[in-house]
Amino acid sequence: MRANYNKLFKLLIDKRMKKGELCAAAGISGTSLAKLNRSECVTTDILIKICGVLKCDFADIMEMEYDNDLSQ
Repeated sequence: MRANYNKLFKLLIDKRMKKGELCAAAGISGTSLAKLNRSECVTTDILIKICGVLKCDFADIMEMEYDNDLSQ
C-alpha cells in the first residue's frame, strides 16, 4: 500500500499554480515536493502545510493505492 499524490498535481494545474510557488507558499523544500512526485513518504506536517495553502483536505491531494496481494 502507498499514497499516490496525482490529485495534488492535478489540483495545482487547475489552480494554475507552479510547484515552486507551492513550495514557497507552504514553506516546504523542493526535496519534499520531489518525494511527493515519486509517491514517497512525507510527514503529516508537510501535507497539512500544503492543504493550508490550497484550502483543501487530505483526500483532495492524495489517494491510497493498494497492492493486489491481500496477504500483506
